[in-house]
Amino acid sequence: MLPLISPHLGEVIATSSAQFTAQCYELYGAAPLGALVRTGVPTSRDYAVVCNVLTEGVDPTRKPVARGQGLTDEAAIYRDNPQLPKLLRTSFQAMIVGYGDTANGLRYGLPPSPPRIHAFVLACTPEEVRAFTQRLDFLPLLLSSANEGGPALTDQVAAAFLRQAASAHPDPQAFLVGAGRQLARLLARDLQRLQPILQGLHT
Repeated sequence: MLPLISPHLGEVIATSSAQFTAQCYELYGAAPLGALVRTGVPTSRDYAVVCNVLTEGVDPTRKPVARGQGLTDEAAIYRDNPQLPKLLRTSFQAMIVGYGDTANGLRYGLPPSPPRIHAFVLACTPEEVRAFTQRLDFLPLLLSSANEGGPALTDQVAAAFLRQAASAHPDPQAFLVGAGRQLARLLARDLQRLQPILQGLHT
């Protein structure tokens, strides 16, 4: 069963077989770390987990500078500098963990081809998240995904994703218990890595 339509967050500006980068339409408008997002059209969709969020200047040669000296709150900075939303941009990277189409349904793993540049990126609804996480076959790929911050950041992303996914299930605690057991099987030989992830499930 294909998920429901949800609002656009932005669109793909860089893409590969394993992950993509999306630029947000709204400044600070990224989905949170660990959120499940999707790309594509109703007949073909790619699913990914947000693994990094970045806000920076649009012009790489002009770095943002401090503007709040003498002001009492951050909101005043934006009121006094209405041009800032046009000078800054928010983007996020997402690790691909599955794909689907109307003919074959949902599949876990990397798609045959990466999302296209300018593909819309949407936040998954709770119904979509629940449908995607009915099985945990995506966990090996998520745990092995490369991340600029190394394995520790990948593990934090995995824990954040599972925490958020739990809230989409009728019994969140039962979902987390099942996820913990699966993680224990996958990381049975790496207890130093397993323990922080299990702790992160309940943070």
